[in-house]
Amino acid sequence: MKKDNIIYWVTTVLFAGFMLFSAIPNIMLDQNSIEFIHGQLGYPEYFIRFIGIGKALGSIALLIPGLGRIKDWAYAGLTFDLTAAVYSLLAIGSSVTDVLLFPLFFIVGGISYYYHLKRSN
Repeated sequence: MKKDNIIYWVTTVLFAGFMLFSAIPNIMLDQNSIEFIHGQLGYPEYFIRFIGIGKALGSIALLIPGLGRIKDWAYAGLTFDLTAAVYSLLAIGSSVTDVLLFPLFFIVGGISYYYHLKRSN
């Protein structure tokens, strides 16, 4: 059981940390976020802060013990965000090398979710 808790917390902190790290520039509407998300990907500017706040709230929810079903929704939302990011990059013609790290984030998030479910049962 102790091993499960260690694996859960290490992967959860890594996954939530990555997502929170990517959310902060979106929330602050920094110039790089605007140029990339609005300029290159074509999403409206109001969407940038919205998605950043969503990623931040989901990341925080993963780190708070308990919360049951809310955590499940947080995992789903963050997974949808990663999936949309990969799809958006490929849709604008980015090379596959631009999305090479994304499988790592999916794997870490998947392991975290697996151990979340294992710990809740």
